Amino acid sequence: MKTIIQIFALALLFASCKKSEPANVEALNQQFIQAWNNKETDKVVALLDDNVQFLQGDTRFTGKSEVAEKWVRATLPTISNLKTSAVSTEAGTQIAYQAGTFSVDVSPEAPGEPAGLGEGNFMLLWKKAADESWKLSYAQLEDLPVKVK
Repeated sequence: MKTIIQIFALALLFASCKKSEPANVEALNQQFIQAWNNKETDKVVALLDDNVQFLQGDTRFTGKSEVAEKWVRATLPTISNLKTSAVSTEAGTQIAYQAGTFSVDVSPEAPGEPAGLGEGNFMLLWKKAADESWKLSYAQLEDLPVKVK
């Protein structure tokens, strides 16, 4: 009887160990892009890790509240139609990234001024959180000067 209990306990142990699947980076990025393009600030902020870092040129923001305030909330109203084109992607069970190029439509700074087109390179790094959700941990944008549309 003791052997049966040990075998049963061992079987339960193996059954409870599920294999982690690699991140679906494309789906994560599409979720982020869709929320951004739909101007869903709260959804974008919810995707940020508590210790997220944002880099763009000489600008660096650290932590969810600073990144949310100084990048997401400050930039979201001024750009639309975010599109990305992946050049490099890697996905693991705890960390994943995608890098490539991006383009956005930039709103005019004042009435009567022309709209612009922003382009550049991006890198988004995702990490699995303690609750098993994926959070944006690092975002880097290197953009070219905005062109008049």
